[in-house]
Amino acid sequence: MKPRVVITGMGVVAPNGYGLDSFEQGLREGRSGIRFFPRLKELQFGCQIGGMPQGFDEVRKSYFDHEKLLSLNDNIGYISVSAVDAWRDAGLEVPRDDDPVDWETGAILGCGIGGMDTIAETIVPMVNEGKTRRMGSRVVEQVMNSGTSARVGGLLALGNQVTSNSAACSTGTEAIVDALWRIRAGLATRMLAGGSEGASPYIWAGFDSMRVIARKFNDQPEKGSRPMSATANGFVPGAGGAVLVLEELEAAQSRGARIYAEILGGAVNCGGQRNGGSMTAPNPEGVQRCIRGALADAGISPHEIDAINGHLTATFADPSEVENWSRALERGPDDFPYISSTKSMIGHCLGAAGAIESVAVALQLYKGFLHPSVNCEDVHPGIAAFAHRIPQTVMEYPELKIIAKASFGFGDVNGCLIFKKWEKA
Repeated sequence: MKPRVVITGMGVVAPNGYGLDSFEQGLREGRSGIRFFPRLKELQFGCQIGGMPQGFDEVRKSYFDHEKLLSLNDNIGYISVSAVDAWRDAGLEVPRDDDPVDWETGAILGCGIGGMDTIAETIVPMVNEGKTRRMGSRVVEQVMNSGTSARVGGLLALGNQVTSNSAACSTGTEAIVDALWRIRAGLATRMLAGGSEGASPYIWAGFDSMRVIARKFNDQPEKGSRPMSATANGFVPGAGGAVLVLEELEAAQSRGARIYAEILGGAVNCGGQRNGGSMTAPNPEGVQRCIRGALADAGISPHEIDAINGHLTATFADPSEVENWSRALERGPDDFPYISSTKSMIGHCLGAAGAIESVAVALQLYKGFLHPSVNCEDVHPGIAAFAHRIPQTVMEYPELKIIAKASFGFGDVNGCLIFKKWEKA
């Protein structure tokens, strides 16, 4: 018997809502967090819209003293606030500086690109001006790949494995899979898992140059993110962070923790950039194998899936993704699960995407609803047969039991998780 793993706490900083209550309301309303950014216009970006948490500077000032603020660029700030919120939401006390180390708890908290804003705005100019000695001692931790997990490890006195993963758009989902496996292996009692990504033109510029981000809706930002739409013209870049507290079931029950959902299983793989797969496109066989691997790990049949929270970015890959789900589950349009894209409201938050979307999944299971996939009133003709399975307004669904959530990233990497509504025996 594999130890069962449940979600006991969550924190989220998303473009359409900070905190669980605001985020849930945004999901129910189909509220967009996509906005026009004058700075992107000044820099002559083709895409001048994006998703970024609003008012975050004031939020983080309410969490951390001046000394800690010096270590927080947006990437680390988003994950730090999300982690503290998740910890408290799980009913745990934030430790004081002189409290003992928690050897049973660790963290896997990743990012896709990370501290590019700090590199571009601080390090490069100061080095070029010969001012290296004036950069201060806080720069390294803001740009090292493990800066996200390292900062949280110190905030919460974590003594188990504390590390940061990076798997492009699959980062947040992969972090949760890895945390699940660590608890199952008996190596930790609980793990914080998630991802973050800062908001910066220096992070988004490469995607703009590739022409894979939306360029036709600069005057209508809220309509710009259009997964599964015939008029989709690229993803909208986003930023934010989210953390989930995963906990071994008996430990959670022993302390009377509130449980949002159970994670039944997960899988990660790579398509090897073969058979149609490339740095920017998934190998269909790899995607289907990943989905089936998650189902096998969860010990359920494809017909038990009620809904899918897809990767679905508003690129050419959306119809292919729906087809891959259909093939992997062996379910055609007549009995296909409901499918939706959280990115339709928040954009593509890169390394944070899978984590933010997993929080959305857990909230939907806990509260019994499915959020809409907005801006796809003109469903892509390649998936027209599945249109009746795409909720376009909030759907109350108390019978909702199981949601599959997947992420597919640059490098042809894939991750899939199976979440189940928590029901007391």
